[in-house]
Order: sequence, then C-alpha cells, then structure tokens
Amino acid sequence: MSARVVPVRAKRPRQRIELKPAASCALVIFGASGDLTERKLMPALYELHRGGYLDGCFAILGVARSDLSESEYRTSMRKAVAKERGGDLDRESWDSFAERLHFMPADLTDSQTYPALRKRLADVGADDPRAGNQLYYFAVPAALMADIVDGLAAVDLTAQGEGWTRIVVEKPFGSDLRSARELNRRIAGHFEENQVFRIDHFLGKETVQNILAFRFSNTLFEPVWNRNTIDYVEITAAETLGIGERAGFYEKTGALRDMMANHMLQLLTLTAMEPPGAYDPDAVREEKVQVLKSIRPMTHDEVSERAVRGQFGSGRVDGRKVPGYREIEGVASDSVTDTYVAVELRIDNWRWGGVPFYLRTGKRLRRTVFEIAVHMKPTPSALFQGDETVTPNVIVMRMKPDQGIDVTFSAKVPGEEMKTTGVRMEFDYEKTFGVEIPEAYETLLLDAIEGDTTHFLRADEVEAQWALIDPIAEAWAGVPPADFPNYAAGGEGPETAARLVARNGHAWRSLEED
Repeated sequence: MSARVVPVRAKRPRQRIELKPAASCALVIFGASGDLTERKLMPALYELHRGGYLDGCFAILGVARSDLSESEYRTSMRKAVAKERGGDLDRESWDSFAERLHFMPADLTDSQTYPALRKRLADVGADDPRAGNQLYYFAVPAALMADIVDGLAAVDLTAQGEGWTRIVVEKPFGSDLRSARELNRRIAGHFEENQVFRIDHFLGKETVQNILAFRFSNTLFEPVWNRNTIDYVEITAAETLGIGERAGFYEKTGALRDMMANHMLQLLTLTAMEPPGAYDPDAVREEKVQVLKSIRPMTHDEVSERAVRGQFGSGRVDGRKVPGYREIEGVASDSVTDTYVAVELRIDNWRWGGVPFYLRTGKRLRRTVFEIAVHMKPTPSALFQGDETVTPNVIVMRMKPDQGIDVTFSAKVPGEEMKTTGVRMEFDYEKTFGVEIPEAYETLLLDAIEGDTTHFLRADEVEAQWALIDPIAEAWAGVPPADFPNYAAGGEGPETAARLVARNGHAWRSLEED
C-alpha cells in the first residue's frame, strides 16, 4: 500500500555545500589510467579545483602502465571528466587544472619504478617547502598494494619529515581474511595507523553520515532504536547497472566481495552502533568494530538458510533489452559469479537481540535504490484488530536515487468510520537545505588531506568484516550453484531472496517507484 507524502520542505538546490580547503600536497595516484580514476577521482579533483578548494601548490602525479605522454594523459583525463559531467568543460577551468596534472608511465612491480618516482616528485615540485606533504592513492588491485608499500619504503618515501605522508587504500581490502591480515601487516611495517586511510566511498555520502545525527540527536527516535520496538531492518543496494567493462575484475570478485564485504556491512554498523563517547575517529570506529564483533559468523549449514546468491539473465531494464551476465564479453559462459547477494545477520548484543538484519545487493535490478529501512513492530492494541489498513511505522533513510529520510505512520481516513491509511513524511536533503551535495570522493579526499580518519576504516574493522564474509564464500565455493542465471534483468532478484525473509514473516520493500 503506497502512503501519502507530506514533504518537510520543498526548495530547489541553490548552491553547493561549502567545503574545507585542502592543504598543499603532492597527490600520487597509482592506477591513474584506470576506471576508478576516470570515473571518480579525476572528476572529484576537477570539481575541487573549480571550487577553489585546492591550494596553489597542490600537484597531482598519475602513475600507470599506460604508455602515454603527459600531454596525452591530460587529454585522456579531460575526455573522462567531460563524460562523467555530461558535457564539455570550461576551457579556462580545465587548462588551469591541467597544469596541476602530471603523468609517469611505470610498472608498479618493477623496483626501479620507485627511485624514478622519487625523482619525478621532485621535478613536479613536491620538494617545495610549501608542498612537503605527500598523499599516495592506491587505485589498484589489492594484489599490488603491498608491493607499492615496499617500493615506497625502499626509497624512503614513507618517512614523515617536516610534512606528512599518508596513503589512501581502495577497496577491496584483500580478497579474504587471510589476505586482508597480510596486507594490514605489510602496511603496518611502514605506516602508522593514523597515516592509513582505507576508503569506502559510501562513508563520504552526506546522508550516510547523517545516520548518526538522526539517531543520536533526536530523542524522538533514539529511545525506540532497539529490540523492544524494532521488528526488523533491511538494507538495500540495488542497481539497474550491469558491470560495465569490469568483467575481469567482477569475475574474480562478485557481489559478495564487491559490495557485501564493505559497503553493506558499513551501513549496518552505522545503523546498529552504540553512541560513541565523542565524535572523533577513535570513538566512532571503535563502536563500529564492536557491532561487527557482535555478529556471529555463519556455519556452513546456516549459510544455506540465511544467505542467497543470484546471477542475472537477459531481460529489460529501463525499457531496453540487456544481455545476461554470461553473455557479457570477458565473462565465462558457465560463470558462477554472483551478481546478487542477500543475507540475514543477527547482532548478539543487548540492544539488538532477536532482531534480523536483512542485507541485499544486486546488479541489473528493477530500479536503483540504496536505502536503510527500519521496520517497527505493530501496535499490540486490540483497538484496530482486523483493520488491515493499519500500517506499522517504517523509517527509511535514502541514499539513492535521492537523499533523505521518510517516516511512515498510520492516520485516520476522514469520515465516520474508524479506518486508517499509511501516510509518509518526507525529508529531502537537497531541497530542505537548498544545497547541491558534493560527490563522496570530494569530501573524502579532503578528509584524507586534513588527516581526519573518522569516515575511513580501521585495520581491525576490515578484518572483522572479512571474518563474517569468509564462511559464506567458503560454503558457496564448496557447492557451485546449479540454477544460474536465476533472475531476469529488470526484476526484483531471485525468488529465493523473497523466501529468505518470508520464513520470518517479513517481506522486502518493493523496488518499484513509491
């Protein structure tokens, strides 16, 4: 049953949020010609430059295998940024940004790369006393990261002198618990924990950060945020998109490792964590880790009951026919890679005992929806028994396609009879505050330059996530799926996902437009 919408406010965005300016530094991007750099990092850096947030001494040095001249690299990045922004760029803004942009072709597994990198950094001005800070961004597969750390250390580029040295590590952080521990060990051999920024771009989204403000600054909600009044919680990251040109990456990773091992568990921790003693990196991250440690890893038998995997076949998305996963170039014709995962997790602590948390994520679904839905228990009163129109309260925190919070509750329908209907109060982030929200990578890059680790993952947090994912991956590896593909593109996902929640008397929120 759809609910009536009562908007909190409705205004058009007027201006971008003001951000804190970045200090001078040299930003080195390893993997500078890859998909992440083209789609996320370079557009974010360009927007920061255009907004006046980059110091005059801020320099960017891209390092990648691509055999490009500096001029060719700048042209390539201009095309990539224009594509992401949906149109050509202002010539003056781009030209001034391009002056910051440098490139060095190199093999990151070659030890000779790092002496050359040290010299190249000096050439682009990183030894300027005003630009003694260095930020290394690892936009590369996890398998290369330890080699890069060792290479930097070999030429003394990990040391902190008058300025600071930090690294930003992209997910996935390893491919399982063993590799994550090894990567953390190799990094810790050369960097202190406060120099390491393990990035999950979900944590840079304004509405994700707003979860803590919503929970802990409102006496209307915090007292009921527990097992006494909450029936179940569902966390959804559904996408209409496929895998693009990432077949090589996705075949090795799948939805479980790509989304569930980081984004989805991070949203769970923010939803379920206890109030930190202070809003600082150590306090916030400690409470998140405690949530993860309170979730008991599944046994292999439990995986068959509480975890579902799927792979999309051909279908129609947004009115157009799309191929199935196995039909994509670079994907094996008998691939068993999961493009959809749903799990039921239980947090064994005082606040959440008995409350199921359902997490689902998938490609090529009906609609792009990223949200957290907190379902309250129905009222125990006999006053409305038999009235099927009574709607249990639901609090929905939305990240996509728009950003905001909905609260659904029951109200009496006008008339003599006592009948109710569901109504919804809606808060839209951009409309209410009259602002355009920056992309997550813009704010997280500035946080890394500032040295603020609040919205980045700690080493033990990464390992706690993999401790929950590994048993699922191992159980699935032992029993390959026989029914792939098991959902059509453009649908709600595999039928087994609906049965996963139905066995507890629950149901997923529909991916249809509200």
